[in-house]
Amino acid sequence: MTTEKSAVFIIFGGSGDLAHRKLYPAMYNLYKSGVLKDHFAVIGTARRPWSDDYYRSTVVDSLEDVDDDEKAMTEFSKHFFYQSHDVTDSDHYIALKNLAAKLDDQFDTGHNRIYYMAIAPRFFGTVAEHINSEGLKTDGYNRLVIEKPFGRSFDSACDLNSSLTKTFSESEIYRMDHYLGKFMVQQLTDIRMKNKTFEKALDHKYVSNMQITLSESLGVEDRGGYYETAGVLRDMIQNHIMQIIGAVAMDEPAKLDSDSIHEVKRAVFANLKDLTPEEVDQNFVRGQYGEDATGKLKAYREEDNVDANSNIETFVAGKVTMSNERWDGVPFYVRSGKRMPAKSSRIDVVFNDKVEELGIKPNTTVTFLIEPENGSSILVNGIDYQSANQDFIKFPEDSHYFDNEREAYESLMIDILDGDQIHFTLWDELQNTWKYVDVIRQQWDNETPDFPNYMSKTIGPDAASELLEKDGNTWVWDA
Repeated sequence: MTTEKSAVFIIFGGSGDLAHRKLYPAMYNLYKSGVLKDHFAVIGTARRPWSDDYYRSTVVDSLEDVDDDEKAMTEFSKHFFYQSHDVTDSDHYIALKNLAAKLDDQFDTGHNRIYYMAIAPRFFGTVAEHINSEGLKTDGYNRLVIEKPFGRSFDSACDLNSSLTKTFSESEIYRMDHYLGKFMVQQLTDIRMKNKTFEKALDHKYVSNMQITLSESLGVEDRGGYYETAGVLRDMIQNHIMQIIGAVAMDEPAKLDSDSIHEVKRAVFANLKDLTPEEVDQNFVRGQYGEDATGKLKAYREEDNVDANSNIETFVAGKVTMSNERWDGVPFYVRSGKRMPAKSSRIDVVFNDKVEELGIKPNTTVTFLIEPENGSSILVNGIDYQSANQDFIKFPEDSHYFDNEREAYESLMIDILDGDQIHFTLWDELQNTWKYVDVIRQQWDNETPDFPNYMSKTIGPDAASELLEKDGNTWVWDA
């Protein structure tokens, strides 16, 4: 049975692309399923001088690929209100406070507040400070949602976190990583805990190597300006890939709740083996895409808002190792890039021949497909686990997402409404991943790469394959 939730959402950046492309469709699907119904309201804020009616029309427009039920979309949009807003103007926050209080009464929301930062990170601290100084927090719950990037380095992340925790406690901050909302990533813990033989096999004695690939077929599109400040290392490795490593490498939690799971994930990130500059050169590869074979696709340096001599990477491959007993000597090969042959997000667990002790065929590979299809499946040696007739690994029979797979933002929105941080990133986890990635970034910033070094629609630079060949291994996925 669906339980209705109550809250006033205040979306900073409510006129922007993220809100219209992700947030409003996710909220609408929750409205259709009854999670949001009568007792919620949304205030969109931005600099544009929109009216409520115009704002509502843009919300309805954002749903054109979601539904054709015009009546439902119109009723949904009646919960939306707009306020033109300057994030530095105290008077605007007072007006925002008064509007939220009015909507509390109108929709009986229990004084619950969700503050969603769909704006540039440089404004996060300013908004949080004004929420505090102008008294927007209420006697209901107050939850702050932040989209990545959360800083550009360890130091900048510390500064940002310090500015937020002056107003919000760690338990009130929800750092959004949409990969943690994806079906397969959320299922990993259940799959591990309910497949005891497979869980026992996740150990240095039996695992030859782990591989995590997040490949994208598109280039930077209209995000050239952002990518010039981020690159794949910050955009994909520091957050998405590290969180996937946490999910697949953690020890068994005492309970399947947020505190217990974050406790064991925290230990994974604390045990990342520190890199020296020399080890960065040995264990990490970067690349930047050029044209495709036909010359029809632009090289990265030809994209809009990109420096013609840019040294920003659009591809990273690396070998991550850990200093704990469970994963001693096991390489975690990671890879992410743009303009690769296909979109694919996957985890490949490559076992050695000793795994035969557990009744698993020697040198078996188990693959968790995260994308392109939400939900996808588990493969054993490239075959669906059911067709492969393997009983050591399968979806739990009581998998609560299996018959009702939600889009990532829908799933994470429910967690926010429930006050559950299980699928969000905590600050102590971020500290360790930033420290790890900073060493790579600093080493690369001291060198001038030979870019471009891989052709669009190919698997990446040759050095990425050579990285594994040095260890006698190969990538499982080669498109």
